Amino acid sequence: MVNKNLLHDTQQLLIQLIECPSMSREEDGTAQIILDFFAQKNIPAHRLQNNIWASNKYFDSNKPTILLNSHHDTVKPNSLWTEKPYVATLKDEKLIGLGVNDAGASLVCLINTFVHFYEKSDLAFNLLIAASAEEEISGKDGIELLLKDSAFPKPDAAIVGEPTDCQMAIAEKGLMVVDAKVIGKAGHAARNEGINAIYLGMEDILAIRDYAFDKISPLLGPVKCTVTIANGGSQHNVVPELFEYTIDCRVNECYQLEEILEILNGITKAELTPRSIRLRSSKMEENHPLVQAGKKLGIETFGSPTLSDQALIPVPSIKIGPGHSGRSHTADEFIYLKELEKGLETYIQLLTEASIQFQNI
Repeated sequence: MVNKNLLHDTQQLLIQLIECPSMSREEDGTAQIILDFFAQKNIPAHRLQNNIWASNKYFDSNKPTILLNSHHDTVKPNSLWTEKPYVATLKDEKLIGLGVNDAGASLVCLINTFVHFYEKSDLAFNLLIAASAEEEISGKDGIELLLKDSAFPKPDAAIVGEPTDCQMAIAEKGLMVVDAKVIGKAGHAARNEGINAIYLGMEDILAIRDYAFDKISPLLGPVKCTVTIANGGSQHNVVPELFEYTIDCRVNECYQLEEILEILNGITKAELTPRSIRLRSSKMEENHPLVQAGKKLGIETFGSPTLSDQALIPVPSIKIGPGHSGRSHTADEFIYLKELEKGLETYIQLLTEASIQFQNI
């Protein structure tokens, strides 16, 4: 059982965050709510744009540092909502509101876990809490900005809060989006002239569909490249000279993104341009104290196919939190109150056990 006052604070902070719109790049209000919460707890906190962070009271540079991170931005509410997305609605033992599952519940549980440990001097590690912005758009002014800031202590490991049913993701697929451009030669459709860029692009698409990457991860499975957008042609009587398509690449930890791009270049005719090579896969070794702590508590481990700020954190990390991934970005998004309590309890137990595991290194 968790402390009732701590659970009450967790629920109330979540309600405040739900009722303050905070779409990506528009998180000023929720950033202030989080800053005010720390002030009420007499915890010095810092703000960098819309990112809020703090460190534990007995921070010791000789100890390793664990970062607790989740985000306070949301996507836009879709048109299928029947409840009011910016009103915290309690119904049937669940709390409904935009961002409550992804990732408000994880964030408030991590914040109050940090509060729980803030004044403890006997931890085997330091704790950092970071409530970050722009996660939903993988923006450069979120956790990436914090990690580059000289005032922000450098972490040695991280716990990223996302809805995982409180199971532990010890690996996560990276993402690379590639824009492809195929050049043909224009001609009249009624005559045997021109080079049809659509036909060339179709050959590319089939080659991508049928290609099997040989390195398969036991946790994340195979690399998956999917053509998700295709455009070509402008007039019915003109052989098109240009065809464009987009590839969504979900990459396991066996490959670097640059390797995937090289392989794709070898099987296609298109000019390929990656939008970014920032969102890399991640994997924490099973002998890491955080993973060992989770196993000691009976927490299941898995590999996650979905992207989070893990991709931007350049230290070993796990992803874990209350709520179910399938509810994210859905209408009438919700979290069960019992899940919120379980999230808080899980984080506290995990860090308590992790402190023992770190001491045994």
